[in-house]
Amino acid sequence: MSGQRELGNFLQTRRAQLRPEDVGLPDYGDRRRVPGLRREELALLAGVSSSYYTRLEQGQSVGASPEVLDAIARALHLDEAEQRHLHDLAGSVKRRTVVHRPPAEHVDATTFNLLEAFGDVPALVSGRRSDVLAWNRMGHALFASHIDPAGPADPGNRPNLARLIFLDPHTRALYADWPSKARAVVENLRMTAGRHPDDALLTSLVGELTMKSPEFAAMWADHGVSPCDSAVYEMHHPLVGSLTVTQQSLRPPQDEERHIVLAVAEPGSPSEAALRLLAQATAPPALLERPADHV
Repeated sequence: MSGQRELGNFLQTRRAQLRPEDVGLPDYGDRRRVPGLRREELALLAGVSSSYYTRLEQGQSVGASPEVLDAIARALHLDEAEQRHLHDLAGSVKRRTVVHRPPAEHVDATTFNLLEAFGDVPALVSGRRSDVLAWNRMGHALFASHIDPAGPADPGNRPNLARLIFLDPHTRALYADWPSKARAVVENLRMTAGRHPDDALLTSLVGELTMKSPEFAAMWADHGVSPCDSAVYEMHHPLVGSLTVTQQSLRPPQDEERHIVLAVAEPGSPSEAALRLLAQATAPPALLERPADHV
């Protein structure tokens, strides 16, 4: 991914979303050839010259200071995630990036033990590119019961959450509001791409999804960014029916690349009962046995 092109496209899409009245500028009712603010209007709000801002959007300037970027972020009304993304993109333009194939991701024994400690709470570990690096029994049962539970153990063929969401009909059918889930996946992937423009596997994934899914291509073109920290989703599970869970993303200490994703239902709710039913239905026979002296 070209850092200069990505930076320019991000600025253009954000500028196109602002109207003069949104930022306190007069609107004289003139017809605009393109939506949103003009470049010179944005430059005025940011306190930079129009020519400088134009060069920045066109990828002809690589020396934007943090102060200038902050001023542009304020002018564009960027939120915290978008501001971080802007700085990530500008940083990738400054340094000369060499696309390389990164080593396979792995999960240490401590994280495996943590997954098991969650018990009947569905949990999985997602890597930098949304590969499933590991999951507990309930994580597999809730999110991808139709695929091989041993899949995450093979680095070359791990399930990928983005591929599942956009290309797998079973996963798509899990979510009552599929567009909301899909957009969250894309916006989180955008943030990762801004931090790692030299990741060849990530570039390949984005290219694959763009070619195979028009919906992904359209969402990617919006340049939206947002971390997948916490969201409530209604799910339609083929075994236990409808349930509503909060999908919470946690980061292991000193690790921004991997996330532990949990699915938690409200205590005492029908959704919690559905998760208990799923745990019973998918439990290995040994877990269902009761010692004779307990009968």
